[in-house]
Amino acid sequence: MQAYLADLDCELQLKPPELEIEETGDTFAANACLKASQVAKVTGQWAIADDSGLQVDALGGAPGIYSARYGSTDGNRIERLLQELGNEQNRAAQFVCAVAIARPDGEIALQAEGICKGEILLAPCGVGGFGYDPIFYVPQQQLTFAQMEPEIKQRCSHRGKAFAQLLPRLSDLA
Repeated sequence: MQAYLADLDCELQLKPPELEIEETGDTFAANACLKASQVAKVTGQWAIADDSGLQVDALGGAPGIYSARYGSTDGNRIERLLQELGNEQNRAAQFVCAVAIARPDGEIALQAEGICKGEILLAPCGVGGFGYDPIFYVPQQQLTFAQMEPEIKQRCSHRGKAFAQLLPRLSDLA
């Protein structure tokens, strides 16, 4: 997140390590708000949090909010997703990122959501990134997230699009 806020006069700090936040929301936005609100309440400071994941059309939106828990490692998650898709022709998918900013009292001050549409490849391609990046192909870039230079991914990704919506609105928070 710090990279997206580089032009601002702020330095992000990680949440207190002893603070465990259970993601009980049923949407990315609900989980982002939950995390931002709880961190703000505990620290008494402004807090920003995000939640993101992959939604695959042919799997009814799965893995969705369970993207990180779809397997024990990135390799397991990719393997499971590819196995569940099998020979499915419709490989349309999207990455979604919700970002929330909470006031020191925990009230949500701003929210934004970014979506990057793409498709799931039959096999991994590229070595960069993490998670599902090697199988998520972005037709507009003709690359997977794992093949993209960081600057390109930062601009066209779901997280990049969420922050592009959020940044112009930060001045409203005074």
